Amino acid sequence: MTNYTKLPAVLLLADGTVFHGKAAGKIGTTTGEICFNTGMTGYQEIFTDPSYFGQIMVTTNAHIGNYGITHDEVESEKIQIAGLVCKNYNIAYSRKQADESIQDYFQEQNLVSISDIDTRQLVRYIREKGAMNAIISSEILDIDELKEKLAAVPSMDGLELSSQVSTTETYTVGEADAPYRVAVLDLGVKKNILRNFSKRNVFAKVYPAKTTFKEMEADFEPNGYFISNGPGDPSAMDYAISTVKDILSSEKPMFGICLGHQLLALANDIPTKKMFNGHRGLNHPVKNVIKNHCEVTSQNHGFGVVQDAVRASDKVEVTHINLNDQSIEGIRVKGKNAFSVQYHPESSPGPHDSRYLFDDFIDMMK
Repeated sequence: MTNYTKLPAVLLLADGTVFHGKAAGKIGTTTGEICFNTGMTGYQEIFTDPSYFGQIMVTTNAHIGNYGITHDEVESEKIQIAGLVCKNYNIAYSRKQADESIQDYFQEQNLVSISDIDTRQLVRYIREKGAMNAIISSEILDIDELKEKLAAVPSMDGLELSSQVSTTETYTVGEADAPYRVAVLDLGVKKNILRNFSKRNVFAKVYPAKTTFKEMEADFEPNGYFISNGPGDPSAMDYAISTVKDILSSEKPMFGICLGHQLLALANDIPTKKMFNGHRGLNHPVKNVIKNHCEVTSQNHGFGVVQDAVRASDKVEVTHINLNDQSIEGIRVKGKNAFSVQYHPESSPGPHDSRYLFDDFIDMMK
């Protein structure tokens, strides 16, 4: 186990609020938009979810690292969060299957973090003030110097990030002789989405974010298209909106998750907005208004579709509603085999209430 000394560290929020804690992970400085996740487990999946690229994550569960790091339980090839804020940073771990400690993992991947923070107080503060940029440092403790560095960090509003996390080369998942072929537009796709496709006899080909519809069609001739989750502001992604419009014109089935949901809305002239805090956790109740049942869902998004515009649209209809705040969690395009949800039906370790959405997409391709 790597030697670990609890050096002092500082968390500074954009409004000038300061929290003092202890260094965790790599000694250094990091910046990003601060947000929080209410999940009680699954910290490794959170760390490696590309949708969190550019964000400093606050975990509301008191213990992080207690079951170690297992290399095959990741959602991408590396840590995607910009930094971590936690209360108890547990280097010693209990799970026999774990490959290494959280400290070794963070040092290998150069993640700067801070522990020994009253995360309950911090989360209550963010809930009241809204998401904002922040800086963590265990090498610079001068607040004025940190304020200067933080002032240079761009707002997440208007930021295009998907092209930075997308694959640079195409690759395939599943068996080539599978009955269904799906082209996946990788805007920050999670591995468990691809696992859910392969479990359903889908041969998927994953394409870089800026691949056009014509290129995917000519290369793969898929039965359907999937638009993935990912980070950043969807309204800054003209290239992806154009691709979604072309897919809709082709009449081929399409399924979108999270960012893919927002892009489907934008392709139908429905605007998106930056949310005050966003939804991030494993416990958000969503009602399927078509089937009249409730699902407990996993969520991770800081942008959403404008509710009034969805309801006023003659192009789409609402399929899912968040029961906490009545925000739109799912839509389908009228007269087309195209639908999307704002949450994550592939969620691992859970919940699994919404896995049926993958089956609905398969049915569209039959």
